[in-house]
Amino acid sequence: MNIDPYRSDPLVKEYIQYLSIERGLSDNTRDAYLEDLAKLLSYLKDAHISPLEAKLEHLQDFVIDLSDVGVCMRSVARIVSGVKAFYRFLLITDKLQIDPTELLDAPQIGKHLPTVLTVEEINSIEAAIDLSEPMGHRNKAMIEVLYGCGLRVSEMLGLEISSIFEEEQYISVIGKGNKQRLVPISPPALKQIGYWMQQRAKLDIKRGNEDFLFLNRRGSQLSRVMAFNIIKDLAAKAGIEKNISPHTFRHSFATHLLEGGANLRDIQEMLGHRSILTTEIYTHLDINLLRDNIMQFHPFFQHKAKGKNTL
Repeated sequence: MNIDPYRSDPLVKEYIQYLSIERGLSDNTRDAYLEDLAKLLSYLKDAHISPLEAKLEHLQDFVIDLSDVGVCMRSVARIVSGVKAFYRFLLITDKLQIDPTELLDAPQIGKHLPTVLTVEEINSIEAAIDLSEPMGHRNKAMIEVLYGCGLRVSEMLGLEISSIFEEEQYISVIGKGNKQRLVPISPPALKQIGYWMQQRAKLDIKRGNEDFLFLNRRGSQLSRVMAFNIIKDLAAKAGIEKNISPHTFRHSFATHLLEGGANLRDIQEMLGHRSILTTEIYTHLDINLLRDNIMQFHPFFQHKAKGKNTL
């Protein structure tokens, strides 16, 4: 990602001078730092958060988002290092008093970044929603769409009413690289969207937001940071101590499908991954399920079960 759109920012200008003059970095090394910084600045811009306002939880969500678009673990670790360098600069130049990256960990190579929720935990989160509140049905519809369709948070926020095909039980999703894909949507999710639409009709919808499905109380498109906060608040009400985000439902979607026997290629298609390797990052089999599958399908164990000698 190019730093050029952010070069006019006074903070970025000063950071470039700092890297070049005070740290004496070569042009190539400096540009590598700036390229990684551009990824963070783009993410924070989408979330309507300035770099000076970003908290640890926002930066953790940024790291998770990197894996969501298929950035390899080694690259994520490098980007985290660059982000830490930027915040050290903000600290030593007295623009911040506290470094939000102090507890930001780079991922361990080969480890999965996001956690996964059980079905019971997802049910408890939905049960924590007060449907008597004006935004209650919206919040439940959000979870149904995130978990039931495996969408990225950006895809969920950009979902348009005109892209929902209720009779066919599909939604049209615009994913990374402006690529369109069709994703099945369940009748319960459609039903919950219907309840939300009744509440949505009572809002004073702002011009230009008429087709967005998920809106805030003021009738504007729901922001990324608000979606993150809604999920975290509901998890806290449900007594779930895991550090979760909207992405967690996408990861749970893929994991539960795989554990249920879905084909990895089908999951890749539904998630909108260009590479099957990216899908493998998001999905991991429970070791007990893997053991059971081997016991059930491997010919050695099938013969053993029938009392036959395989030698």
